[in-house]
Amino acid sequence: MSKLKIIIPCDEANHTCDKSQYKEASILEKIKLNIHLIYCRACREYTKNNKKLTKKIKDSKVACIDVDTKKKIKKTIETALDNNSI
Repeated sequence: MSKLKIIIPCDEANHTCDKSQYKEASILEKIKLNIHLIYCRACREYTKNNKKLTKKIKDSKVACIDVDTKKKIKKTIETALDNNSI
């Protein structure tokens, strides 16, 4: 029977925090992260900043370029590069 590793290092906690931000972390990963956050001030700060960043991005009013416009820009750049290549 394998041991369940509850204590995780900071790099794994930060990775789990990132996964959690995008709703990709499992329940077990979230539990491990929360246990880690109890005793690690640096990772608590990382998590806090991650949450702020996520909120700012969600609340932003940035408009993205549509796919067709992106394709036209890419084609224009590629054509310009082809014409100016040595």
